Amino acid sequence: MALRTDTTHRSLAASSRYVAALAVVAIGSAVFSVSFRALLAATYASVFHAPNVVAAITSLPPPMRIVVLLTGAMLAGLVSRIGRPSRQNVSNVMEAVALGNVRLSLRTTVRRVTSSWIAIAAGLSIGREGPLIEFGGSLGAAAGRVTRLPVRWTRVLVAAGTAAGFAAAYNTPFAAALFVLETMVGIAALEAIIPILAAVAVAAALTRALAGAGPIYGARAFTTTSVEELVSFLAIAIAGAGVATLFKRALASFERAFTRWAPQQPWRAAIGGLVVGTVATVVPQVAGNGYEPLNQLLDGSVEMRLLMPLLLAKVVATSASVGSGIPGGVFTPFLLVGGLMGAAWGHATSLVWDVPASHIGSYALLGMAATTAASIHAPLTAAVLIFELSGDYAIALPLLAVTSLATMTSRALGTVSVYEAELHRRGLAWRLTLEGRHVAKRSR
Repeated sequence: MALRTDTTHRSLAASSRYVAALAVVAIGSAVFSVSFRALLAATYASVFHAPNVVAAITSLPPPMRIVVLLTGAMLAGLVSRIGRPSRQNVSNVMEAVALGNVRLSLRTTVRRVTSSWIAIAAGLSIGREGPLIEFGGSLGAAAGRVTRLPVRWTRVLVAAGTAAGFAAAYNTPFAAALFVLETMVGIAALEAIIPILAAVAVAAALTRALAGAGPIYGARAFTTTSVEELVSFLAIAIAGAGVATLFKRALASFERAFTRWAPQQPWRAAIGGLVVGTVATVVPQVAGNGYEPLNQLLDGSVEMRLLMPLLLAKVVATSASVGSGIPGGVFTPFLLVGGLMGAAWGHATSLVWDVPASHIGSYALLGMAATTAASIHAPLTAAVLIFELSGDYAIALPLLAVTSLATMTSRALGTVSVYEAELHRRGLAWRLTLEGRHVAKRSR
């Protein structure tokens, strides 16, 4: 009887530590995300006297754009060399959640996040969600170690931290939970779902309280003007898969080239900064993750003649930024490229039937969904993400059709998701079936 009582006390103590760790991870991820973005905004206001990164880079004369981006990239590269060499990235977070190989170092993450912040502040074309997701996952791993929790629970804390970071980045709690469950966990187990939802709820609530509520791109109204448009929407799915495939191949090609030309930092980062700076002399809208031009696109304030040049420039700038070896995400750049493709398709179809100018934003939203689904091979996550970003129920059914077709097309083209590609480069891959997870390859 005494033994059973002692065991019960230990179990209650472990559960209490687990709940406390989960709260710390959720709150910490949200506070970090808000602080990360607030510090960026303060930097643009104080250094460039501009409201955002695109306005900051645009305000500079073309030669100074190259100087700022080159200098920022080199500083970011130097920071990434501090301490012991590490290959830690988002794929390590996936491995920790999926396989239990929890080897995430919070110290390494802080160094990588600092490097990423400098690069983003300077205008490199990488997403903010990368460092936010990685910090959330690493905070979960650290919380598990500090509280001496079993690996099984620590894996859930890493997943919850990753979801909290995503929710804080995009203010999309449902998409954040689905992103982790669909791309990392791979199974809908209550053991993971409940803590992930709890962390997402706390992180999203805190982020909204500190940074504001509502869709980050503003509420959008989705409408259709004819039956023919439904067929056109499916064409967007196929086109989005093609664009996403080319984008992924460009990312891989640039990374291989940069590794061959300049394997050491900060020279590798300097090349990336030089490429992005050169592109920005002509198309300054490539600076940053793509949030600002995407807002303008959805507002219908981007001229038709600028859509394809900006799309091509964004692919080059993002590929160069990622190839530079500086940590950062590609989620928002994929959203922008998809939005540009969708808007261009909307203008093209207006030559066949009447498409009001105010309706082009609907095509952009579906383009965003198509390229996102094709890039991460997570159709449900992509559909829910755009649904939450738009805040309009009418888009739900077209989203499900577009994201599923885009994912199937991408797989038929023989490409893997951007996150699977990172795993493959590390000699690790798995596949999910109805029978469970199967590790397909493990070699160095």
